[in-house]
Amino acid sequence: MAIHDWPAAERPREKLLQRGAAALSDAELLAIFLRCGQRGHSAVDRGRQVLQHFGDLRHLLGAGYRDFVALPGLGASAYCQLHAALELGQRHLHAIVQRQGVLHDPNSTRAYLTHWLRERPHEVFACLFLDSQHRIIASRELFHGTIDSASVHPREIVRQALQDNAAAVILAHNHPSGVAEPSMADRQITQLVQKALALIDVRVLDHIVIGGGYAVSLAERGWMTAP
Repeated sequence: MAIHDWPAAERPREKLLQRGAAALSDAELLAIFLRCGQRGHSAVDRGRQVLQHFGDLRHLLGAGYRDFVALPGLGASAYCQLHAALELGQRHLHAIVQRQGVLHDPNSTRAYLTHWLRERPHEVFACLFLDSQHRIIASRELFHGTIDSASVHPREIVRQALQDNAAAVILAHNHPSGVAEPSMADRQITQLVQKALALIDVRVLDHIVIGGGYAVSLAERGWMTAP
């Protein structure tokens, strides 16, 4: 049965308008994005097929271009639209946090950074630059790496902290493997950045590692040693 033959309250678009996007399943949201199904299958059926192929929504959104377009019916246009929508969502989240100004607690910090970095297919090292009241001055991606590493240069973080006139910094990076456990290298680079920023009297409040939708705080582990 085609979607237009469904009861109005069950159609994804009408359901979104009446109850909001949060009321829709992943497949229903994809149905709105895909707009049409295939012969004998509704757009919702097609959404379920796409999710089944990739495993879940996280792996769909993190799929590379070649893997994405290899599925019949998902071409370059769909890939561009999906990633444009994802980027809009991320920028919206950034704008909200920038407007609010302050990350009030560790949980809000982890949530913000998880939404920002969890879907990246390669390692990204980012910094939140804060003023003396821990209000956000800027959120910046400073280093990009391969699937398992990024070259982090403390001098560049120092340069950016001076440019932003920051009083404190929160470090963050993702593990594309999906494992959020900090490595020994993560702890070592944290200490190097702490020492470099201490020379200009800027504190490193935390280093948060994102993996598979989870976030681990080095500060909560007691690993943020004084420089």
